[in-house]
Amino acid sequence: MIHDLPIGRALRRFRRLNAVKQGHLAELLAVSQGTVSRWESGEHEPDEAHRERIAALIAARAGEGGDVAIKRLVETSSQAVHLVCDATHQLLAVSPARLASWRIDAADYLGVSLWRFASPEIARAQGELADAGWFERPYQRLRFTTGANDSLEVPVAPGLTEWETIPLADGRVGRLTTTID
Repeated sequence: MIHDLPIGRALRRFRRLNAVKQGHLAELLAVSQGTVSRWESGEHEPDEAHRERIAALIAARAGEGGDVAIKRLVETSSQAVHLVCDATHQLLAVSPARLASWRIDAADYLGVSLWRFASPEIARAQGELADAGWFERPYQRLRFTTGANDSLEVPVAPGLTEWETIPLADGRVGRLTTTID
C-alpha cells in the first residue's frame, strides 16, 4: 500500500510548498540532512518506521480551516468523485455519486488509504507519476483509462479517470479523482 508510493518525492514537494529546509525536516525525523536528501532524490528509501513518520507528517487533512469548502464541494458533487491525500491515498471526502457504487460506510474509511483498491491501470499510472514530474509542481492533471478491480467494497469501474492535484490550506496536497462519463 503506502510502500509502493514515492514517499521521498512527496516529502520534497511537501517541504518545498511549506518552505521547510531539509535540515529542519532531518531534525523532526531524527536523521541527517543527507539522509533526507537521498530520500527525496530516490537514491534511498526510508525504513518502515521513518516511512510511517513521513506519511503522518505529509498526510493531507481536508475539513479543517480553508479546506472545509473543498470537502463540502466534493461531498455535494453530482459527479462520481472523491478526494484523497496525494501522498498516502487516504480518503478525505467522497461524493454521493461515487459512494453509490461503493459498498462501504464512508465514515469508516475517512483517513484510510484506498490504495489497496487500485486497479492494475491505476497502479501503473501511479508508478509513472514521478518520472512525469507529478511531485515537482503543485498543480497537476492526468487522464487515463482504467480497468476494473476485483473489490466488492470499493469497486473501480472501467473507464476514463481524471486525477487533479489540489494544494490544501495546510501545505499538503489532495488528489481529486473523477470518473469521466
